[in-house]
Amino acid sequence: MLICGMAACPMVMAAANQPNVLFILVDDMGWGDLGVFYQNSRDFADHRNKPAFVTPHLDTMAAEGMQLRRHYCPAPVCAPSRASLLLGVTQGHANVRDNEFDKALEDNHTLASVMRQAGYATAGFGKWGLQGSGAPPVAHPMYRGFDYFFGYMAHIDGHHHYPKEEGIDVWDGLSTGITSELDKCYTTDLWTARTKKWIEDHEATNSAQPFFIYLAYETPHAKLEVPTTAYPAGFGTNGGVQWTGTPGAMINTAVGTVDNWIHPYYTNATWDNDNNPTTAEVAWPDAEKRHATMMRRLDNAVEDVLQTLKDHHIETNTLVIFTSDNGPHNEAGDGGTYTQDPRFFASY
Repeated sequence: MLICGMAACPMVMAAANQPNVLFILVDDMGWGDLGVFYQNSRDFADHRNKPAFVTPHLDTMAAEGMQLRRHYCPAPVCAPSRASLLLGVTQGHANVRDNEFDKALEDNHTLASVMRQAGYATAGFGKWGLQGSGAPPVAHPMYRGFDYFFGYMAHIDGHHHYPKEEGIDVWDGLSTGITSELDKCYTTDLWTARTKKWIEDHEATNSAQPFFIYLAYETPHAKLEVPTTAYPAGFGTNGGVQWTGTPGAMINTAVGTVDNWIHPYYTNATWDNDNNPTTAEVAWPDAEKRHATMMRRLDNAVEDVLQTLKDHHIETNTLVIFTSDNGPHNEAGDGGTYTQDPRFFASY
């Protein structure tokens, strides 16, 4: 599934300068994990045997843009799907196939290198997983067309959502030195805050150059870890998650207890598990509360970045794409406690 949004109509887009491009890729989100594509149709208020969650901001984006409902990912697992996307080729021509996690993306044209040749500033945030060997790796994103990268390098790193607490390196450019400063940084918030900061810096110093951003969240993939606190009020330049640059409190949500906060919509959620309204409803499994919370966090994060574009008055010349690398997972992840069952919300 893919959602494409731009405030300007196609004629305005064609007449404008090169549009900015923001490509948002999420990890293991099923077709059915969006309200607009499926969850809303479950009508949970009246059909208590069909538990559902909401994605209101993504639904608005879909309503205002285009929904590509016959758009398919090139592979059913992370690495080959991302390799085909970044190389611009089918799996028959991609050098990363099957379960070849962490294999070096071939040294060839990439989505980022072509955009850079077209005059774009290029930045990547979040999950990579195509790095190969070495330190820095031979296929580091900055060796494959990106001017800047901030995020996880190895595929397995994307199973963890608290880098410092779980001993996972975050790359800031070609260095991992920032990792020790990322106390309580939940990665959905971390990638969002750093992306917003990059946009703000770019608009302050280099606004004449169009940008291409590859924002690759590892949410909602396992481990099913949840945030430390509620999403901050507001969105954009003066709200939402913020990059502070302060070691130990690098983002404004680096507070509270790690892996602890469940969205209040789902904290005490119950459902009619036996499809019998005369019997008492039962609580949602913890794993499903976590999955719904992670999806709602993504929903807020995307809106936060979109509002940042609006605050800088570039939303009418920015093409925004939201999609998933493949379908839903059914695993606990690396050392995870909770296993989300895609049948519960019919995520597939």
